[in-house]
Amino acid sequence: MNQRMQFAEKLIDRALSAMSCDAAETLPDILDALPAPIYVTATDGTITFYNRACVDLAGRTPDLRHDRWCVTWRLFTLGGEPLPHADCPMAIAIREQRRVRDAEAIAERPDGTRVRFIPFPTPWFDADGNFAGAINLLLDVTDERKMETLRGQAARCRRLAMSIGDRQTVETLTAMAIEYDAQADRLPLPN
Repeated sequence: MNQRMQFAEKLIDRALSAMSCDAAETLPDILDALPAPIYVTATDGTITFYNRACVDLAGRTPDLRHDRWCVTWRLFTLGGEPLPHADCPMAIAIREQRRVRDAEAIAERPDGTRVRFIPFPTPWFDADGNFAGAINLLLDVTDERKMETLRGQAARCRRLAMSIGDRQTVETLTAMAIEYDAQADRLPLPN
């Protein structure tokens, strides 16, 4: 597990600890202070709290009266297929009352931009062990995945250039590889 994933798990643990405290009035302050989008749902999936970072990631303000399962406007699989909110990892975590990991999805904002993210849906249980709802942290991996794609394209250009004897084509492919790497270098490094 990479450092960002470990950090996300630590944030989830911190949020769960805060939720198990009796200090409900400080819970919003604790969750708002976390440096990642995080939200809480009731046992039926209704969103009961979200922090400011959720609004930034989703590009919208969730509606606590109507939104269920996820703070995003629309969801898609990595293959581009629509992913109904009722089938998203958070919905699965709530239905099955278990953590869901190793998922990745694409959120579409109302303005049409898309964000690739890894969710960390985690059920939480009250002091008596009763299912009380769930919490989800969303890790934005958009730039990481773009960087991986650009580096992969650069590597493909270099491999192809090595297998071709035409000098002009080799120079073109080499220039393309350099440009792909330059684009990757301009992306911000993940936090």
